[in-house]
Amino acid sequence: MADKVLMKGNEAIAEAAILAGCRHYFGYPITPQTEIAAYMAKRMPKIGGTFLQAESEIAAINMVYGVSATGKRVMTSSSSPGISLKGEGISYLAGADLPALVVNVQRGGPGLGGIQPSQSDYFQATKGGAHGDFHMLVLAPASVQEMAELTVKGFDLADKYRMTAMILADGTMGQMMEPVSLDFAAGEPVEKPWAVTGTKMARPHNIVNSLFLKPEALEKTNFERFERYERIKETEVMYEEYMMEDAEICVVAFGIASRVSKNAINEARAQGIKVGLIRPITLWPFPEKAIAKAAEKCKKFISVELSMGQMIEDVRLAVNGKAPVTLCNRTGGMIPAPEQVLAAITDAAK
Repeated sequence: MADKVLMKGNEAIAEAAILAGCRHYFGYPITPQTEIAAYMAKRMPKIGGTFLQAESEIAAINMVYGVSATGKRVMTSSSSPGISLKGEGISYLAGADLPALVVNVQRGGPGLGGIQPSQSDYFQATKGGAHGDFHMLVLAPASVQEMAELTVKGFDLADKYRMTAMILADGTMGQMMEPVSLDFAAGEPVEKPWAVTGTKMARPHNIVNSLFLKPEALEKTNFERFERYERIKETEVMYEEYMMEDAEICVVAFGIASRVSKNAINEARAQGIKVGLIRPITLWPFPEKAIAKAAEKCKKFISVELSMGQMIEDVRLAVNGKAPVTLCNRTGGMIPAPEQVLAAITDAAK
């Protein structure tokens, strides 16, 4: 068994990024993700990498754009309002088909909100992330181990599909400490013949750009990009099923909400209630087929969220009217207690 080390979730992301070959980090401090920047500030200079605290979130994401255009693995991190500031740059990355990893350790909102954990950036992450027709790969860890593993996975998927991957965690995941094994493969390097590296007169010039002045060209590019998205939906969906074999009630939850839900499900099972969990690991692409399959036998669905109800819309679309879907939630930085989820399960069982 591989040795484990006790790490904060934010630290696990930073170390995993380094193991994945990231040598360029640009960011700006904001709670509750500042430990990522602090960790990178210590580690990057020691391994020949680049750490730069930009003058703003806007500057940081544009630095990411520049490094990604050269074919290097690059990362930035922030928390909710900081991600909003990065939005234009994220859209530019999408428009230029550039891979990058963006980490959002969410806090309460809207506005400055509060520094406690939240999941209220779900819409922002899964429905694009900024202006224009595009998607990001969105990965939702539920443990510190997954914070590390999905960071590596995010880099690999970003390179494979030439698009931005986002780790969408919450403040709890970023701040909690758990034993982590860092003994995992970082994936195979991907050839990037499109990168801007200097031609040495040996190849045609590469141009990285998101501007298409001819509408027909932009339309063609968007259609081609969405064909790629359809392939991703078929091949890259990740989710966990827990006690779903005979479940009549299905709880859908991700991140810290899924861990709370498991405790509630265990207690409900002890009371004889047939309930299970589907935990989306990829929020985009969303595991709609798994939920649709569950809707063939489950009588009720419960979406457990740290928001006013955002993922519930995707759950309802997947269920497609075959069963009622209710919301169990806390917001403003509050986390549902197992007792609250258990009460929602008990009500659904009546």
